[in-house]
Amino acid sequence: MTLGFAPSTAALTTSSSGSASRLSRTLEPAEWAAAGIPLLGNPREVVSGLHSRHTPTPSTAIVAVLDHEERLTASASFVRRAMPADGWESRNALLAHLRRVIPHDLRRRTPVRTAVLLYCREGDERWTEEDGAWMWGLRDACTLHGLRCGAYITLTHAGWQVLGEGRGGRRPSSDSHPVPIGSETAELSHLTPRTASGAAEPLRRAAAR
Repeated sequence: MTLGFAPSTAALTTSSSGSASRLSRTLEPAEWAAAGIPLLGNPREVVSGLHSRHTPTPSTAIVAVLDHEERLTASASFVRRAMPADGWESRNALLAHLRRVIPHDLRRRTPVRTAVLLYCREGDERWTEEDGAWMWGLRDACTLHGLRCGAYITLTHAGWQVLGEGRGGRRPSSDSHPVPIGSETAELSHLTPRTASGAAEPLRRAAAR
């Protein structure tokens, strides 16, 4: 004879409440598109430049800050911990890395810099709950750091995709070999950080792998 105990009503309620909270901290592509996220002028250049600098593998997130001319100001990469998709956790991770690489712009009346997020993952280009959590987290982190919320881009075996826009390409992909940083390509020169005088300066990068 086997004896067992049914889970308490309180436990079931707590579990259900936690799942509902996580689901509420996600954004679907239609919600993202309706939020008025600014379009990237040349997303392939941005993706190629970040791919070359951070050489992401699946589960790697790259958050980058662009100036008003879409030049890279700072970026950071880190590996997502294995856990249920939750926008709150994504927001905290993004905000922590933004604070490490660039001062906030909260004193400005309107944001002048834009944060974009590139996430390398398994699967295809179709939206997932994990993508929704990153979208929610990016939007919230930008608000808390005084930045304009920019594009969310996935990088998979099939290539890259700007979610909510329908723009993408085959290269780079999660399997691609990065183009050397010193290469004289348009993608990399476009993303070279510059000082106020216009001279190139080294990229500030924070990476936790």
